[in-house]
Amino acid sequence: MSEFIPMGGVWAVLLTCATFQLGQYLRKKTGSALCNPILISALIVIAFLVAFKIPNDTYQSSMKLTSWLMTPCTVCLGIPLYTQLQRMKRNLPAIMTGVVTGALSSLVIIGGICLALSLDESITVALLPKSITTAMAIPLVEPTVGLVPLTTSAVIISGIIGSMAGQAMCRLFGILHPIAQGVAYGTASHVIGTSRATELNELTGAVGSLSLVIAGVLTAILYPFAMMLFV
Repeated sequence: MSEFIPMGGVWAVLLTCATFQLGQYLRKKTGSALCNPILISALIVIAFLVAFKIPNDTYQSSMKLTSWLMTPCTVCLGIPLYTQLQRMKRNLPAIMTGVVTGALSSLVIIGGICLALSLDESITVALLPKSITTAMAIPLVEPTVGLVPLTTSAVIISGIIGSMAGQAMCRLFGILHPIAQGVAYGTASHVIGTSRATELNELTGAVGSLSLVIAGVLTAILYPFAMMLFV
């Protein structure tokens, strides 16, 4: 079975889509934030690969086209931006303040933790952009240390945690306004968090889309300075 499955690349796409849809169904059925579709899909895919002894490289090569489509698909997040443009213009100073603060905090906190734990410099460099989308994080890390798998894992975990715990954290800290929640989701948990924000409120999703873009650009600009400071 393990020799037959990798013969075609379609199996990987079908497996990923099917497990994601299962996660969507479970979340709608249970209403629990713990039933995150991305997390459920990832766990099932990992279990499948282990059970049939399929190398991860085989799965990744079969998903190359789908992975490439992630970047243009991210552009689709611009649709809610257009519909909510006027409301966001009126609140742009507050949005910018929140995004800048969040992006800076992420770099400083991650860099500080890595220093406190005396982690290897390459690990620090790979973890610094963990709060921005993989489409931006990977080009930052790849030319430096090349620990792309670590960066990808950190980015995905950040997004999943933000998607699952975002609402609870917002309630805990009294972040109740849709715009403030959008800034939090987009800045801290990029595309994955923003997709969850879009389900909550159209304005929250639009602000999340804007925030993840600004946070990504700002992180890319500050990334070299963070490396000089913490590495």
